[in-house]
Amino acid sequence: MNSSPGTGRPVPKAMTIAGSDSGGGAGVQADMKTFAALGVYGTTVITAVTAQNTLEVADVVEIPVQTVRSQIDAVLGDIGADAVKTGMLSSSAIIEAVAEKVAEHGLSNLVVDPVMVAKSGGRLLREDAVEALRTLLVPAAAVVTPNAPEAEALTGRKVASVEDARDAAMQIVDMGAGAAVVKGGHLSEGPASDVFFDGGELRVFTSPRIPTTSTHGTGCTFASAIAAGVACGMPLRDAVSRAKRYVTAAIREAFPIGRGHGPLNHFHAHWE
Repeated sequence: MNSSPGTGRPVPKAMTIAGSDSGGGAGVQADMKTFAALGVYGTTVITAVTAQNTLEVADVVEIPVQTVRSQIDAVLGDIGADAVKTGMLSSSAIIEAVAEKVAEHGLSNLVVDPVMVAKSGGRLLREDAVEALRTLLVPAAAVVTPNAPEAEALTGRKVASVEDARDAAMQIVDMGAGAAVVKGGHLSEGPASDVFFDGGELRVFTSPRIPTTSTHGTGCTFASAIAAGVACGMPLRDAVSRAKRYVTAAIREAFPIGRGHGPLNHFHAHWE
């Protein structure tokens, strides 16, 4: 078993199943940065390659479904994963393949970020794939982390307030998820409030809104930070709390990149 240098303890491992962002701010690039920053060894399963920057998603090419399956088998057959995070899955066929592999490998620590639209507005999930996401992956998830528009798409209800987010989180748990975090970045009023519900505890995590355009990859980073915490053995609520603090600091410490929505500073605790 691999262990941390000088400690003898197993190295926590997390796998991301998501799309590649050529601009480096979101997708597997954001996930890998987050895993590394939080002390977790990361592995990747690429579902799509996007040509994008801070301004737009110019092109998307899906990876063949069999290659997605093969990547999952290759990683889990050797390295393993203490937690798995899904992001951009693009199509019903890819969602079905991922759901099959989740069941086949008995993956329980699954963080599902239901990525649908990029910060620049480019669509990252086909409209006809939302039902597959809702019925196949949500029930397999330990936690689902939608923003307000994604929560609306999953539940069919309007999410415009913290109260709406609470109701949506409860509905997502009713759909079979172990827990839900409905993120408040898209809500227009008050602090950035994320609503957590795990079937028993309802909690709101808040942080001040930071006036910035450096928000590209926020959702990816938040979900992968939760996965990192779970991989390290943290209780889910604590992993969510730490992820909230990490993302807030990464936004606050971001530096300007590009002419649109720039990325977070994933290594804010390590770079001067």
